[in-house]
Amino acid sequence: MPASKTKNNTPASDKDSLELALSFEQAFAELEGIVAQMESGQMQLEASLEAYKRGNLLLAFCQQSLADVEQQVKILNERQQLTSFNTND
Repeated sequence: MPASKTKNNTPASDKDSLELALSFEQAFAELEGIVAQMESGQMQLEASLEAYKRGNLLLAFCQQSLADVEQQVKILNERQQLTSFNTND
């Protein structure tokens, strides 16, 4: 049972480290590489599963980054000036 608790906490810490370590462009490039590897059909099952998990984290990170930028553009359009977007609002 303790092992499953550790696994449940891991994705959140992986996501936090992603946000600190990668830019959108870096995450997107890594995601493209994972997709290409998986599409090649040359990966073993365990490697494919790990690549899929990493790809899901990268995808979520990229989607959130794009959503944040979209919100900033909306703010810019409404106020005719770019202001910082706080995700806590």
